[in-house]
Amino acid sequence: MIEIVETDAGTARITWHRAKKARLVLAVSHGAGGGIEARDLQALAQVLPGHGVTVALVEQPWRVAGRKVAPAPKTLDTGWRGIWPALAGMALPVISGGRSAGARVACRTATELGAHAVLALSFPLHPPGKPERSRADELLGAGVPTLVVQGGNDPFGKPDEFPEGSYELVEVPYGDHGFAVPKRAGITQERALEIVTGGVVEWVASLG
Repeated sequence: MIEIVETDAGTARITWHRAKKARLVLAVSHGAGGGIEARDLQALAQVLPGHGVTVALVEQPWRVAGRKVAPAPKTLDTGWRGIWPALAGMALPVISGGRSAGARVACRTATELGAHAVLALSFPLHPPGKPERSRADELLGAGVPTLVVQGGNDPFGKPDEFPEGSYELVEVPYGDHGFAVPKRAGITQERALEIVTGGVVEWVASLG
């Protein structure tokens, strides 16, 4: 089911993948250069409803409008705030999530919106090649239980670059920023996505 939501940043779109007996809602948005067709978002939408989690794939207004480049972080946060009432309207705890830029939005707004937890897929710890420009404060400041799922070869931050904190981290071996693995890798693309979904399923079960 597709739901159109008006926000102060423009028109957003939610694609719902409902669980039959849902106990949680996982809302996840895309990054700054792609949409909800991302392999990890699609895998979660296919797997999690079978584990009692309704998945809401959220398209930010800039993406719905057909623009190629994401706006400033402040505008992304405004769009996310605008879709929250539709998510909370399910009367279930909501996990705020996203990939890349969407993960940053989820971290920045989690406490304010009353998120149950945060799922950060491919958190962009720093711009490629610029580790000195760390965004760790956004991750560490989420204020709720947080899971990071990170590719082992992500140029925006490899797992061993992440600072210590109260969050959990699942590594996808050989994965890049989109969790793609090279053909020479020791795991298949299918297995890489199983690590993503399996890690999220296990974490969600631990949330209670």
